[in-house]
Amino acid sequence: MTNERKHQSLSRRDILKASAAIGVAIPTARALAQQDTQRTGAAVWLDMDQAQLDDAYNQRIYAPNIDQLREQNAFKNQLAKARLGPPLEFAYGSGPTETLDVYRAESDGGPMNVFIHGGTWRYGVANEFTYLTESLVTNGGTMVILDFSGVEEAEDGLTTLVKQVRDATAWTYRNAERFGADPERLYVSGHSSGGHLSASVLTTDWQGDYGLPADMIKGGLCVSGMYDLEPVRLSWRNSYLHLTDEMVEALSPQRHIHQVRAPLLIAYGTYETPEFQRHGRDFAAAEEAAGKPVELLVGTGFNHFEIRDTLASDYGFLGRTVLEQMGLVES
Repeated sequence: MTNERKHQSLSRRDILKASAAIGVAIPTARALAQQDTQRTGAAVWLDMDQAQLDDAYNQRIYAPNIDQLREQNAFKNQLAKARLGPPLEFAYGSGPTETLDVYRAESDGGPMNVFIHGGTWRYGVANEFTYLTESLVTNGGTMVILDFSGVEEAEDGLTTLVKQVRDATAWTYRNAERFGADPERLYVSGHSSGGHLSASVLTTDWQGDYGLPADMIKGGLCVSGMYDLEPVRLSWRNSYLHLTDEMVEALSPQRHIHQVRAPLLIAYGTYETPEFQRHGRDFAAAEEAAGKPVELLVGTGFNHFEIRDTLASDYGFLGRTVLEQMGLVES
C-alpha cells in the first residue's frame, strides 16, 4: 500500500527565497529571471511552457548547493576509500566501460545490492560513489556499483545503457559466489538517471531475455528517477538523448510494470523539481494500481542530491530503509 509521508509543497519562488535568506548564491541567470511561476507561453507538458519544463529537468534550478555537495562528496569518498580499501573489479562485458566495482562484506553469504549511479545518463563513474557503500558493507552486505557508457558515446544511445545495466545485473547474479555474496538475496537501487536505469532493470523479462529466474531480484529502490520518458523527450534533455516514439515506449519503465516481480521502494525529496516529484508519485501510483507491492518515501527538506546521500548512513532516511529492506537490521 502506498505510504506517502505528508509534506508542504514548495514553489520555485519559495526555494529561491530560502536560498537567498541563508546566503546561497543562485547559479543561473534564468533562476533569477523566472521566479514567477505563472506560465507565459504555450503549454508543452501539463501546465508548463517550454521554459518551465526545461527548468523542471535542470537540477541547478532547484538545488543551488550542487557544487558544494560535489565537493563534500569527493571528500567523503576519499575517507571511505581509505577505510574500505580498493574494490574488487570485474568486467561484465567486452566494452571498455562494461565493468563493475564490488565492495564485499567481511563474511560470506550475505545479501548484495547493485547500485546504478546518476549523472544525466552522461556523466559519473563507479569509484565516485564509494562513500555510499560503507554503511551497507559494515552491516554485512555487499555493494556492486556499475559502470556503463555515457549516452552520447553509446552506439544506440539510451538503448545501449539499458542493455548494459541489465547485462551487469545478470552477470552479478551468475557470479555472486566469486565475491562471497548470496545470489538469492539480490537487490537493486539507483538514483536520478540511475533511478530510471534501476527501474529498467526491475522491469526486465529475466526469464525470457536471460534464461534466469523471473524473481531473481528480491527488492528495489528507485530514487529521484524518471519513469515515463515522454516529458523528458519534450524537454531540453532530448538534445542529447534523441528519443524516438519507439524508444519512449520501450525504455519507459512505467509502461512495463507487468514485469515487476520485487517489492519496490520509490523515493524523492520535497526540494526536488516538480517533475521529479511527479515521476515518483505517478510511478508509485501505477505500481499500486497494478497490484504490485510498493511504498512511496517522501523525504522532507531534501533536494535531488541530498536525498541520495542519506544512503551513506546507517540512520539516514534511505540508508536505514535499505538495510531494513535487505534484512540486515530490524525494522
